[in-house]
Amino acid sequence: MASQDKLILYTNHRCPYAHRAHIALEELKVPFEEVIIDLDTPRTPEYLKINPRGLVPALSHNGEIIIESAIVVQYLTDLYPSHLVPASNEPGGALRRARIALFVDAFSTKFNTPLFGLYTAQTEAEKDALIEKAVGGLVAEVEPQLADAAPFFGGSDKLTLAEVLTASFVIRLKTLSAAEVIPKKLWTAIEEKAPNFVKWAEVVSKHPSVTSIYNESEMIEGAKKRIAKLLAAKK
Repeated sequence: MASQDKLILYTNHRCPYAHRAHIALEELKVPFEEVIIDLDTPRTPEYLKINPRGLVPALSHNGEIIIESAIVVQYLTDLYPSHLVPASNEPGGALRRARIALFVDAFSTKFNTPLFGLYTAQTEAEKDALIEKAVGGLVAEVEPQLADAAPFFGGSDKLTLAEVLTASFVIRLKTLSAAEVIPKKLWTAIEEKAPNFVKWAEVVSKHPSVTSIYNESEMIEGAKKRIAKLLAAKK
């Protein structure tokens, strides 16, 4: 890190997207200033000047603003080379990056996105259909890509960019299903059908970079309040 670099992360510890940036910064061992944005109140005019979308995270690097979590993380890993991902011009680097991108896409679109519906599903039939869809996507597209995890993606013994971009959702999945904020049978189905994923998720969810800002009890209470608010709005 150049001596003149100044990083400011606008964040909220409850947000899984902002959590991605924290995991990256923890792995990169890069000093930064943290500004907490209250997500329970309207964004201030000052913050909307920084990020007109009003979302977190936003990263200020020497005054230049980067927004959207995946872009923030990619920027950081490009700015500070590390074990997380090779440069695209390194031998095998472009292929490694493509495989990580495919894994993150499969995790996000085929598995994680369908799970959002569990927050507002009101019948057991609705919940079962969502679980079936999500676990089906996990088994078909994510599970095979973890066959060589050792214990991290692609045979790595260190956290990679693949984990940086997915771990915040993995740890929440485990927390909320164990607390039955979302159906516990979701994790039971995953254990039955996706052993590679389960083994990988257990290691990922306990990694110090992933747990460093994670408060389990606050996450559970926050999720309960969010679900109640979403269900009330649906009536």
